[in-house]
This record gives sequence, C-alpha cells and structure tokens, in this order.
Amino acid sequence: MAAVVPWLRGMLAQAKGVVAESSDAAVGHSSSGANFHVIPSPRTSAALRGLTQAERDALPYPPDGALPGSRDVPTPYGSVRVYEWGPKDGERVLLIAGISTPTLSLGDLAWEMSERGYRVMLFDYFGRGYSDAPVDVEYGARLYATQMLLVLASSQPGGWERFHLVGYSLGGCLAVAFARHFPHLIESLTLIAGAGLIRPHHVDWKGWLLYQSGLLPEALVKYFVHRRIRPSTTSSPTDVMAAESKSSPSHQHGHGNATGSDADGGQGFDSAPISRRRPGVSVADVVAHQIDTHAGFVHAFTRTMRHAPIYAPQADWVVLRELLSRARERRRKRREKTEKEKANDGKISWQREEQYMDDDDCRMGLVKGKVLLVLGSEDPVIVPGETIEDAEAVLGREGLQHAVLAAGHELPITQSREVADVMHAFFQQ
Repeated sequence: MAAVVPWLRGMLAQAKGVVAESSDAAVGHSSSGANFHVIPSPRTSAALRGLTQAERDALPYPPDGALPGSRDVPTPYGSVRVYEWGPKDGERVLLIAGISTPTLSLGDLAWEMSERGYRVMLFDYFGRGYSDAPVDVEYGARLYATQMLLVLASSQPGGWERFHLVGYSLGGCLAVAFARHFPHLIESLTLIAGAGLIRPHHVDWKGWLLYQSGLLPEALVKYFVHRRIRPSTTSSPTDVMAAESKSSPSHQHGHGNATGSDADGGQGFDSAPISRRRPGVSVADVVAHQIDTHAGFVHAFTRTMRHAPIYAPQADWVVLRELLSRARERRRKRREKTEKEKANDGKISWQREEQYMDDDDCRMGLVKGKVLLVLGSEDPVIVPGETIEDAEAVLGREGLQHAVLAAGHELPITQSREVADVMHAFFQQ
C-alpha cells in the first residue's frame, strides 16, 4: 500500500495537468457573444489562426473545404459545424457519425448518396471536430437529439420536414432514440454497425471502473481516458469504442482471432484512409489530431460513454417496435384499399395511390415498417450474429432487414459505395 500511494499521487498530478487546459477553456462565448459554459472548438484557436492556408489545408481534418456546404451554427450549447450538399429537390438523408471521429468519416458515403440524387447533411458532434463542447450538460440521448433538431433547423425552411436517418456506430443508438420521439420526421431508419444492442458482457472491468463505478476522481478518469483512446495504426485494431469493451474471440472474426482487418484482408479501422479524396490521411491521423487540438474531446468522449444508450437493454428499441408495427399495419391497409379500388375500377391511378400515402403514412413516418441494419462480417465491436439475433428479438423479424458486408467496423469508410447501394435499394422499396 505504501508503494501505491506515491504512484497514485503522481497519476493525480499528471491528470491535473492534462485537464488544466480544458478547465481554463471551460467558459466560452457563442458567436453572438452570449456567455455560457463551453470548451471552444479548434476553429477559433490562435494556433489555427497562425497557420498559412497551405498548412490549414494539410491538416488531417482541414477547417475549410473538408466537405462541401459547410456552415457554423450558433446554438445555446456552442457552435456546431454542419455540412449540407446535393440536389436541392432530392430526398433528404441525415448521417450521424461514430463516437470517436468527426463527421469527415462519413464524407465518402455522403458523396455516394449525393451522386445518387440525394441531398445530404452531416455535422460534428459536440466536442468533436469543429463543434464546441458544452461542459455543464449530460452527453446522453437528450443532448444529441437536441443537437440534431438544431442542425435540422439551421437549413433552409421547408427542406427537412422528412428525411432518411442513417446512424453509424454511436450514431445508431442515437438514431433509434431520436426516431422514438420524432417518428413523424423519419422516412426510413438505417443503422450501420449501430450501437445500442451491445451485450453487457462485452464491458470489461476497466470500462466499468472509468465510466460507471464513480470510484475515481474526474481528473483521474480524464487522464486515463486520454491515454487509453489515442489510436495507433499498429496496436489498436478497431475504433475507440472497442477500447472500452471486450469481444469474445469466437465472435470477433470468422477464424476466431482478432486481426483487425477487413474480411478481404484490407486495413482495419485505425489504419483505413479517412476518405478516397484524402488517401494519405488515416482514421488514426484524424482521431489523434482531434485529441491533440480539441480541448473538449476527452470531456465529450468520457461523458458520452457514461450517458449514451450504447449497451443493451434499451427501452428505445421496445418503443420502436411498436412504431414499426403500426407502420406495417398502415401499409397493409393501404394495400387492401388499393386492391379494392383496382377491383372496382379495373385500374388505379398513381395519383390516387400517392394520395393514400399522403393521408396516412407520410403523416406518421417510418413508412417501411422496418429498420435496415448494415453490418460488417468481421466487426469486433458490433458483432453481426449477436446484433441480428438481438434486433430480431426486440423488433421481430418483420421489423428488420439486414445486409452483412465483407468488412470490419470501418465498413462505411472503406466500403462506402457498397453501403450506399444497399441504402439506396432500401430507400426505394
């Protein structure tokens, strides 16, 4: 015990140093000048202002031009970075990212969808990328649902009353929570390697100690998390959510061992290029850059692991089952009504069939009555077999459609074209 005390004191001293910078930045200002408690994003930092344009463009996540249609939206929780592009009259698709990466990780998928005629919108979570980090709120489903509504409201009026919602990893469980409360806004729901049904046995003792136990001082928690989540292209095989959980070796990969690579022998999450448009920049480069430059990142990550609906069981899924069941019943009645009209008239106009949809389905949302799951066959974070089994158990087989692609947890990054094909087919059903 005598040997432990000096070590613990040393760790606490180092931890105070790690969080001192965040503490100094805890009182920020909105773009309108209002005072509230935020840790400002790097977009306003002196270090960034001191760079030449060429140096800014060379950053792993450039502040300008990383994706089209950028805007910084002032909100009561700090500024939010938003991107929006694609045909103005196209169907809307809102994409929400994973826990560790800025929305740049879904850039290729967004490009794929826009090239198929969709108008897309993405945003950096609070505390990631170029969005500020509020310090006096809980980073749970309520905060992220509020952020999504603020992002939607920042677009041109009349454009986003209805949209396809797509959530990746952490974004999956947040999308389910949002759909529970705002189903009338959702045309369809797609979860790409989505969290929310991760079985509790995957949580290891370190994750429990850091996020659930309440035994450690917050400064010490942030110190350990800061060290724990820094990616490495040689030693970290999956996204940082996996660093906080354990997966059964028999479920991690088809051969029973964790290789951290795609099914076809490609690169794992950390070493995957962030985008085809930035082939020399890996996911690890972007995450490390974010950890180094965003003083609010560790705060946001820690609070999200503590409060977001990542692990099963989740009441949101039970409510979603009822919503989907109602949608399927509406579709059944519409088909019966259509068949009756055909029997009486011998034909039915597309205008009349569309009217049935307008009067009923479009007012209620989730019109397909099922959720699309897109999973990676070699994913050690969201294990395909477990996820499909558990999703069917709560939603019912008729409430689920799934596609398993040859990839790891990085599938929307490395397999953006294939994922877009699956999504497009689902949207058009």
